[in-house]
Amino acid sequence: MKILIKKITFTLFLMVGLNISTSIAKNNNDIIVGSVIAATGQKTTGFIEIAPMNDKGTRIPITIINGAKAGPTLSLIGGTHGYEYAPVMALQHVAQTIDPKDLNGNIIIVHVANMPSFLGRTIYYSPADNQNLNRMYPGKADGSLSQRIAYAITATVIKQADYLIDMHSGDGNEALRPYIYMPHTGKPAFDATIKAMAVSFGLDHIIIDNTEITEPSKSTFTDMTALTFGIPAMTTEVGAAGSTSPKWVDLNVNGVMNTLKHLKMISGKMLSTKPIVWLGKYEVVKSPETGIFKPSVSMGYVVAKGGKLGELVDFFGNHTSYIYAPFAGIVNYVIVTPPITKGEPLAMISEIKK
Repeated sequence: MKILIKKITFTLFLMVGLNISTSIAKNNNDIIVGSVIAATGQKTTGFIEIAPMNDKGTRIPITIINGAKAGPTLSLIGGTHGYEYAPVMALQHVAQTIDPKDLNGNIIIVHVANMPSFLGRTIYYSPADNQNLNRMYPGKADGSLSQRIAYAITATVIKQADYLIDMHSGDGNEALRPYIYMPHTGKPAFDATIKAMAVSFGLDHIIIDNTEITEPSKSTFTDMTALTFGIPAMTTEVGAAGSTSPKWVDLNVNGVMNTLKHLKMISGKMLSTKPIVWLGKYEVVKSPETGIFKPSVSMGYVVAKGGKLGELVDFFGNHTSYIYAPFAGIVNYVIVTPPITKGEPLAMISEIKK
C-alpha cells in the first residue's frame, strides 16, 4: 500500500489557470492545501480557488486541522452533490469540535466540493456545466468546471490522504436508508483496512463494492480515485431528501468521530456498532421514460424479485408503466419527488449477502 509522507511543504505552480499545490518532502510540518496553510497544532480555514475558464470559476471551502502529534491524514469530503446537506452540516460540527492539541495526525475537510450545485440547490448535476461531479474524477486541469474541481480535489486533498471518506446522503429527490459503499479490491490486507474503517463508522448496512478500475485516468468516483493511489477509501450515504434533521447530521458526526477513534487520531471510547447487514450486487433502476413517478416502496423495504417499486404516469395522470425490482433485495433509496426524466434513477436495490 502506497502511503504518502503528509507533514510536508509544497511548491505552488500554475496549471492552465488553476493554482494547485504538489507535495515535496521537507523538514517542516506545515500542511498546505491550495493556498491554505496550517502549521503544527493549528486549525485553518480557507478556500481552494478554481480560476475562471470560459465560466465564472468557483471556490471550495476547506478546513485543515494539523494535529499537535504525529499521525495519519484523514480527508473528509462533503457537498459533492449540492442538495446533500446532512454531511455538509456534520462536517462543520466536526471542524469546530476537534482541537488540534488533541489530534494525532491531520484532518483535511472539504465542506462543499460542488459550490455551484450547493448554491443552486440542484440535484446530481452542476448548473455550471450540467455534469455530475462524482463522475468526473480524476478530473482535468483544462476541462469543464466540474472536471477542474475534481482535478483540484484529486491533487490537493486526495493525494495527501492516508485515509479518505467521501460523505454523501440522499439527494433532494431521494429517500435513503443509511449505508456504506465499501470497496473490495481483492488485495486482502488493503481490503481489511477498508473494512475496519467501514465497520468503525457505525452504520448497519454495508455494500461490498466490487467495482473495478480499469484505468486510473477513468477512476470516475471520488473514493475510487483514492484507491488508485493506494489510499483506503469508502463512500458513506447518510441522510434523506436533502434533510438537515439532527437524526441524519448526528449519524454523520458520530461516524466520523468513531473512525477517528478507530484510527487512533483522537482518544475516547467508540460508540458501539450495530450488527451489520452485508449487501452485495446492487443495481440502480432507471426510468424508461419522462413523466411522474409514484413510488410503491420506501427506503429500507425488502422486495422480492419482480416486486413493484412504483408506477409511472404521464403529465395528465394516465398510467404508462410499472417499475419492478430486478432481483430480491433491500431498497437502498427510492425517488420520492414526482418529476422524473428518462434515464434517471428511480430506486436502488441491493442483494443481501449470505
